[in-house]
Amino acid sequence: MADFSKQLSKYMPASAAPIISTWINDTGCQFRIARARRTKLGDYRAPFRGQPHRISINHDLNSYAFLITTIHEFAHLHTWQRYKNSVKPHGVEWKSTYKELMSPFLQLAIFPADILAAISRYMDNPAASSCTDVQLYRTLKGYDKQVVTGLTTVEDIEENSIFVVRGGRVFQKKEKLRKRYKCLELSTNKLYLFHPVAEVVRLTEYNSINSKKQQP
Repeated sequence: MADFSKQLSKYMPASAAPIISTWINDTGCQFRIARARRTKLGDYRAPFRGQPHRISINHDLNSYAFLITTIHEFAHLHTWQRYKNSVKPHGVEWKSTYKELMSPFLQLAIFPADILAAISRYMDNPAASSCTDVQLYRTLKGYDKQVVTGLTTVEDIEENSIFVVRGGRVFQKKEKLRKRYKCLELSTNKLYLFHPVAEVVRLTEYNSINSKKQQP
C-alpha cells in the first residue's frame, strides 16, 4: 500500500495527509494535483469505461482550502459508492457524507480558530462549494500566501465602479441580487454574476500598475 503522506503534505496540513493517503488507497482513487482553474477548485469523476474514481484539486489553493476541497470531493466519491447516480450531486445524502468525512478533522488541531468557526457554521448546511459560503470563503482567502498588488473584492468597491479581472476583461459593478453582484462587461454589454469576494482590480489602480510597468 503506497503512502502518499509526504507528497500530500506539500499541499495540505501535515497531520491531515495520512488520512487522505488512506482514503486514496482504500478507494483506488486516481488523485491528481491540477493546474489552477477559474471555474472550480476541485473535481470528482465517477468510474467510467474501466477508469477508476478520479479526483483533481487545484494546486494553488492554500493548505486549508486544499484540504476542505479534498474532503468535499471525497464526499462525492463515497456518495457515488453508496447511491450511484440515484441521488442529487449535492443533496441530503452528499451533505450527510460530507459531514461524516469532515468530523475527524474537526477533532484534530488542524484548523486555526477562525477557520474552525467558519467551517462549523458551514457544516450546518453544506453547499455545492465552499465558495458559496461567503464567510468561509473570505476566511480561507485570508490564508492565501500570494498577494497581488492592487487586488480588492467586488463587495468592497462602490456600485457603478469599473474594475478589471484576470485576463484584462473590464466590468462595471451593478446592484446586488440575493448573494451575488450583477456586473456589466463593457465590451459586450453582457451581464454576469460575481461572487462578493471575487478578486478584482479597480480600473484606476489597474491603469496605474500598467503605467509603472511601462516606465523605463
